[in-house]
Amino acid sequence: MEIILIAVVAGIVALVFALILALNVTRQDPGSEEIQFIGRAIQEGATAFLRREYTLLAVFVVVVAVILAVFIDFDITGRVGVGNGFPSTALSYLAGAIGSGLAGFIGMSIAVRANTRTAVKAMQGLNPALRVAFNSGTVMGVSVVGIGLLGVSILYFIFRDISIVAGFGFGASSIALFARVGGGIYTKAADVGADLVGKVEQGIPEDDPRNPATVADNVGDNVGDVAGMGADLFESYVGSIIATIALAAVGAAALGVSVGGWDGNLLLLPILVAAIGIFSAILGTFLVRTGENADMGKLLWSLRTGILASGLLVLIGTGLAIYALGLDFKLFWVVLIGLVAGQTIGTASEYYTSFEFNPTKRLAQQAETGPATVIIGGLGLGMLSTVIPGVVVVIAMFLANWMADTYGVALAAVGMLSTLGITLATDAYGPVADNAGGIAEQAHLDPSVRERTDALDSLGNTTAATGKGFAIGSAVLTALALMAAYSQAANVQSFDLLNIRVLMGLIIGAMMPFLFAALTMQAVGRAASAMVEEVRRQFREITGLLEGTAEADYAQAVAISTNGAMREMVVPGLLAVIVPVVVGAVLGAAALGGLLIGAIATGFLLAIMMANAGGSWDNAKKYIEAGNLGGKGSQQHDAAVVGDTVGDPFKDTSGPALNILIKLMSIVALVFAPLFL
Repeated sequence: MEIILIAVVAGIVALVFALILALNVTRQDPGSEEIQFIGRAIQEGATAFLRREYTLLAVFVVVVAVILAVFIDFDITGRVGVGNGFPSTALSYLAGAIGSGLAGFIGMSIAVRANTRTAVKAMQGLNPALRVAFNSGTVMGVSVVGIGLLGVSILYFIFRDISIVAGFGFGASSIALFARVGGGIYTKAADVGADLVGKVEQGIPEDDPRNPATVADNVGDNVGDVAGMGADLFESYVGSIIATIALAAVGAAALGVSVGGWDGNLLLLPILVAAIGIFSAILGTFLVRTGENADMGKLLWSLRTGILASGLLVLIGTGLAIYALGLDFKLFWVVLIGLVAGQTIGTASEYYTSFEFNPTKRLAQQAETGPATVIIGGLGLGMLSTVIPGVVVVIAMFLANWMADTYGVALAAVGMLSTLGITLATDAYGPVADNAGGIAEQAHLDPSVRERTDALDSLGNTTAATGKGFAIGSAVLTALALMAAYSQAANVQSFDLLNIRVLMGLIIGAMMPFLFAALTMQAVGRAASAMVEEVRRQFREITGLLEGTAEADYAQAVAISTNGAMREMVVPGLLAVIVPVVVGAVLGAAALGGLLIGAIATGFLLAIMMANAGGSWDNAKKYIEAGNLGGKGSQQHDAAVVGDTVGDPFKDTSGPALNILIKLMSIVALVFAPLFL
């Protein structure tokens, strides 16, 4: 009971801290009327998109909640249900969906207000701009962990049954997948249209107000990279905690201790580690500072300082907690393994994507021979970048399992995500800096302002790639833990690869990430084609647009991205929920386990490859734009823009959504396991 209370207090503290930071951001100078006009256009577009997306998702959520109530809680099949005639799982699912949507909405709401204020602060210097942008990202980070920990803790206290609380994770995953896919399609359709027609065909700068897609592009940064990402990591966070609690019985056997009742120390340890992580992350945010004229290396270390300090505080707090609870100290090393693995995967992603290092510099040099070699080089780099994360995850799995069985694997994921409050902040601030640069360009601010926002944006691209690697690594550990929890719930002791049904499920599962990535990539292609035609039409038909004497029709471009995203996100999202249920119902529980194994293996590597290839293509372009290899307007720059255009849906749509896919299918299997007995 005391641990649950600590977790609730930690969640409340996180939300209060988020509110204080949000008020601090909104009190900053929003700028001139021209800057505010651009900011309002972005805010209105982002709000309109989220309203339409959440309206559509509400229908899906209600339908799934009814299915859960009928088949799981009230159990019309006559099998043993988990809800005992009360819609507990359905209510838990609704709470998870609302929490995930709320986390995304909070992050987007502050981001669309921080962008103008970051641009204004960039007039004063680099550190003031970093503080505003980072504070807005911190609002998102601590809101995600606060809402997530509150939801899991309160539901677990009320129902005292983790199989019911798993519905909370299912709801979070459902919203996260649609939010990531819908937001990703929106932002990349706008980005591709703006780049191909504006920068390549017309030769005008990025975010030039003459480009009809520029406002839609800025809106997309918020709905995809802020709201979508917040929902994504929200479900990673709650999923890791739920999986660890679910596997506590196995961990107890491995450690030779009794798990106790619903409030046993081993069951509540992940909740306590998450609470410690919240306090540690909040303290770490105060250490993020930089000086004027800082280079990329110093900017990166300004963020690393906060993250490393938070990790150290988590370890100290976890060590004391394990000692106080009388648990085996092996669990401390498991949490350390998770933290080290997360940082290693993030650092590897940074190495492959930052233009401070050789891989991206070499990729930029390949632009000297045209776009084809840029594409080839980026694909090769992305494939090569899977080696370090793959080896790290394997080692982390081995060590965590050796120390505490599958409970250790799940607890390592909790450790990896324990500092999410600050690691997500370093990711979420990037779109704010990107928007600030666009606003500076559109409002014709002094070039020094754009230079500062570009420095923050380049840092944001690197931290975003780091964050994606971090999220994908944690997704693998969480999905593996959920799969182990599913095997217990479905009473399957092992998955025999010589069993034809298991093999059938494995192949279907291995296919799913490729099918999902194909659907989302093609969706971006179709939506981007419509955007390209619209931008070309406006340049062709609006007299004086290119000369700057007429105004573009931004609203039409925003509408095209919105409609495309709403239309295209439905099929990929439904497949992720329907396929595991169909395989379990038709081929059986063992086949569904095979599906999960196949999806986790291929989804992990494909997601890493796409995220890192996309990040490297993006930063190779920025490396050239910084004055290297011919600079802006050169043939090398044009080739790099093509690479960046291909990389956009890689890193911001398909890649990030894959880690949600593998967790969503795992938690769907866990929730519906009683139907496959």
